Amino acid sequence: MRFSGFDAKIIRTLFVLAITQVIGWGTVSLPAVIGRQVATDLDLDLSAVFAGSSILYVVMGLCSPLLTPAFAQTGVPKIMIAGGTLAALGFFMLSVSDGAVLYFIAWALLGIAGSATLTTAAYIMLNEVAGPSAKSAIGALMLVTGLSSSIFWPTTAFLSETFGWRGACLTYGAVMVFVCVPLYFFGLPQRSSASAQATLAAAVAATIPRKSTFVLMVIAIALNAFVTFGLAAVLIELLQAEGLPTSQAIAFGSLLGVIQVCARGLDFIGGGRWDGITTGLVAGAGLPLAMLLLIFGDATYWTIGGFILLYGLGSGALAVSRATIPLVFYDKAEFAKATSRIALPLNLISAASPPILVGLLTRFGSQALLGVATICSLAALLILFLLSRRRPSDVRDS
Repeated sequence: MRFSGFDAKIIRTLFVLAITQVIGWGTVSLPAVIGRQVATDLDLDLSAVFAGSSILYVVMGLCSPLLTPAFAQTGVPKIMIAGGTLAALGFFMLSVSDGAVLYFIAWALLGIAGSATLTTAAYIMLNEVAGPSAKSAIGALMLVTGLSSSIFWPTTAFLSETFGWRGACLTYGAVMVFVCVPLYFFGLPQRSSASAQATLAAAVAATIPRKSTFVLMVIAIALNAFVTFGLAAVLIELLQAEGLPTSQAIAFGSLLGVIQVCARGLDFIGGGRWDGITTGLVAGAGLPLAMLLLIFGDATYWTIGGFILLYGLGSGALAVSRATIPLVFYDKAEFAKATSRIALPLNLISAASPPILVGLLTRFGSQALLGVATICSLAALLILFLLSRRRPSDVRDS
């Protein structure tokens, strides 16, 4: 399925979500760039600063299942408007933080906002608008959203150098108010009240069958997320530990988003011939190879470049896989409920990964971090293989 297969409504929705998802994920990646500045200014340990991201993921995970009826009854656009407004408040509070308490409260607000605006909400919106074309629509969205770090890591570095890290937070709060909220309000299609009631009834009635399959799916997704979300948060610190100066670490790290988009593009151009499980198997094989290259390499530019390439291709395609694996097993009504339930363990493990990985890095070095990432990647690959044997017959035979 290519863009020519999308009608005007889907294209408009994709346009709005692409911009707002890039901004949303790019702005909450602040600790990856300004973590040390914040730690020095607030007199916090670096692990505590990265714990802000952990709070974000925990709160997102806890709130996502609770928002399922609201998404169905009120409609995703209205929830996103409220979430964008709350995100602005979170960034403004972050900019005036004077210690750990206010800093962590700000991240909690950003977590509530994220549950209303980021990944889960976007996928539910696309599933409603695109229907049978949801996998292709999600893949198209990811072509752009994968650029969030490539765009916002250098942007955050520039803003923090020019205005300080507090000025960067103020700027991002203003972006939420003047860019994201108007796009949610004017750009996303609204549903009629009758459609909303029908959607609510379907969401409430939907069940999540095949519980053992669901558990395997959650474990595979969570293990890969532990590696990809955690490494995304600590990548600059990891590259510095491998011997790169800060400027080169940011430059190499910024290439990651471009490579991830290329990987997602290959899946999209393929026209949906691979389902989420097959994509996950192929992409998942790249992660342990990337880790092993950095473990046994000699930290030259070529080795680091090879690591970024393999890890970027693998993690980029895995992002598509995580979003589309549920489409293999669940119909439209079940998808929203399954996605919201997956969000809780997914965000909890994503919350745990940055402080765990940065703790491994600072206490035991890069080899320990890479070793744990390799084990998790291999375990996820094994579980994805088991899931491939459980495809519904109509999917397996297609």
